[in-house]
Amino acid sequence: MQIIRRMETAASNLYKSKVIRGFCHLYSGQEACCIGMEAAIDKDDSIITAYRCHGWTYMRGVPVAEILCELAGRKTGCSKGKGGSMHMYGHEYYGGNGIVGAQVPLGAGIALAHKYRGNGKICIALYGDGAANQGQVFETYNMAKLWDLPCIFVCENNGYGMGTSVERAAATTEYHTRGDFIPGIKVDGMDILTVREATKFAADFTRSGKGPIVMELTTYRYYGHSMSDPGTSYRSRDEVQSVRKTRDPISGLREKLLDSGLADVDDIKSIENEAKQEVEAAVKAAQGDPDPTLDDLFLDVYADDNMDGHKIRGCDNWSRNVTN
Repeated sequence: MQIIRRMETAASNLYKSKVIRGFCHLYSGQEACCIGMEAAIDKDDSIITAYRCHGWTYMRGVPVAEILCELAGRKTGCSKGKGGSMHMYGHEYYGGNGIVGAQVPLGAGIALAHKYRGNGKICIALYGDGAANQGQVFETYNMAKLWDLPCIFVCENNGYGMGTSVERAAATTEYHTRGDFIPGIKVDGMDILTVREATKFAADFTRSGKGPIVMELTTYRYYGHSMSDPGTSYRSRDEVQSVRKTRDPISGLREKLLDSGLADVDDIKSIENEAKQEVEAAVKAAQGDPDPTLDDLFLDVYADDNMDGHKIRGCDNWSRNVTN
């Protein structure tokens, strides 16, 4: 959680200094969600999420440097500088997805593949409270239950869509009940241990062949919807500060560790220093690594683009026509 929090703070600063451009959606405040869930599943289980994806990308094994370099459009980024904030991938990690709610039916498709192969794996499909109102989400619920797919549908309810509170956007904000015929549970998304245990239950449920399950994680984002949103026109600064003081996932876990004797102040400081050093090194890479070349535009169109002899046809002056 320390690494993700510092990584997102660094991303904010890099955006303000115009090293990062375009869209950038930060995960600060929601760290307990991705880390608690990752701790409860197998590495070969699948994840697909929305555009607020930096934390999940890190949890799926992508180094901080590759994430920040991707945000800065560097060739050393995890998507070679072509994806940016919303399109990062990793092992059994099918990205951040920029189209609101569209990752939910894709997640059901991944779960269908697992069931077809009989490999005992599951898929977690995450979406926000805003996307929960999309029709395709309810269509996916229907298919997933019809075929009893091994899928956990997770609504990361951070209280606000794009400039709108959940109360102004939905007639009912009990998102865990929206599966109708699919069971659902509501979880404190600011407590990493609660998230982990709830995910263990959900994973065991769907892995055992009982079909899909819905989880609602009540969480909070400290920044605006994206970097273009100051996040203060539809909520007060006092509200944000209150959540930081009373519900922050990092502070909460720190207190539990210290109170239980599982860690002392020096242990905590050591963790913080390690996170700081890792993120600082990644920031330097994001600032100084090379950009993709113009020729890179025509790579990664097909799986074998980097093989000698492959041709990419085009009608412009930059298309490569590679021959042996």
